[in-house]
Amino acid sequence: MTSQHDKTSVAAISIFASGGMAAAKFAVGIAIGSLALISEALHSLIDLVATIITWAVVRVSDKPADEEHHYGHGKLESISALGVTALLYVLAGGILVEAYSRLREGTPPPTISAVPFVVLVIDIAVNLWRARALHRAARETRSQALAADALHFASDVMGSCAVIVGLILAGLGFWWGDAAAAAAVAVMIAALGLRMAGSTVQTLVDRAPEGAQEKAKAAIRSVPGVIDVERLRVRMVGATTFIDTIAKVPRTYPIDRVEDIKRNAQAAVAKAFGDADLTFAAVPVARDNETVRDRIMVIARNSALAVHHVTVHDLGVKLIVSIDLEVDANMQLEAAHDIANTLERNIQEEFGEDVEVDVHIEPLEPELPFGVDATPDRVRTIAAALTEYAAGSEIHDIHNVRVRNTDAGEIVNFHCRATASMSVIKVHEHVDAIERALRRAFPSVKRVISHAEPPRA
Repeated sequence: MTSQHDKTSVAAISIFASGGMAAAKFAVGIAIGSLALISEALHSLIDLVATIITWAVVRVSDKPADEEHHYGHGKLESISALGVTALLYVLAGGILVEAYSRLREGTPPPTISAVPFVVLVIDIAVNLWRARALHRAARETRSQALAADALHFASDVMGSCAVIVGLILAGLGFWWGDAAAAAAVAVMIAALGLRMAGSTVQTLVDRAPEGAQEKAKAAIRSVPGVIDVERLRVRMVGATTFIDTIAKVPRTYPIDRVEDIKRNAQAAVAKAFGDADLTFAAVPVARDNETVRDRIMVIARNSALAVHHVTVHDLGVKLIVSIDLEVDANMQLEAAHDIANTLERNIQEEFGEDVEVDVHIEPLEPELPFGVDATPDRVRTIAAALTEYAAGSEIHDIHNVRVRNTDAGEIVNFHCRATASMSVIKVHEHVDAIERALRRAFPSVKRVISHAEPPRA
């Protein structure tokens, strides 16, 4: 990516080139009396003014957004390009008036020599080099100001060619050749100004760049988790593409996963556009493959309720739903019952009045109190008991046993292994039996937490 230093360097070099060539053409044009050459010199003078403006603007346009310019300063490039276009039209009009006057009055042709041709050939070579360098810099930085400058120098090449043709015609005895060439230069200036003005005005009125909307939609839709793009708007401010989108995401996704989708979408549009700024609004929607349990969990999460053991029975004619609802252990039964009733009504609104809902209210598991590690002897005793209770079952290799003493009682954590192909429900049944046996044998144990693993590879 071309840097800000590269942009200003290219613009600065163009200032010296424009000034030198404009002075040379103007001096020779005055000396030989060629309106076409003087017109081309004035055109180069306008280019010099435009290049100075460009040099100043690109030093400011890449500044980041601030409190007063929330979208940055890139629009300055479009404004400067529009101002240069206005200067071109003033110049074109003046040249056309003078050319008409000379054609009407029959002004004598200019004095022909090798000097103007040498100056014009050098001018063409310099302008071709400048137009190519500026066009490359404009493409890499997406700078409208540099693109306008490149267009000026490209028009200078055509204008110089027209002046050469006019001088040749004058040398061959066609007195009107020089004035006609000057008129041709004016028409070229006007045509190129119109082209540049159209592009600049489109940017100023926030017209989306050609194909940008489809490109942005494709980039965002490629992000895993994005169901569809509901709305998308694109605008250019300098070299930055600003994209504003509303995208559909599954309503079952937690907030942190939605945030991941937003970050991935920003990366996707940055890869597609380079310098891109994405505003992403996520709209949660229901997917066709949502299960009844998924929909119930969404209802509970939207009400900030802790539920588990969601059991669904489909009898064909109606649904039967059973839910364990956790509430504050110190909450009064009346308040807890109101919460359960609200949850039941919300489920019935989702699935219909004939759905049968049973909510089991239980105390929310409190945070485990602060504790200290038990003695090594106590850990060995608990580990031996766990190994004994696992004997004869499909659970084996009791390891990583930890015991912590708390005010509420002992907390036991352990790891174990089971056959890799065993179902989760079977593993849970076997481990649960071991946990119950441990609590029976050691009443001081408040809670047992196990972690089942497949055998070592």
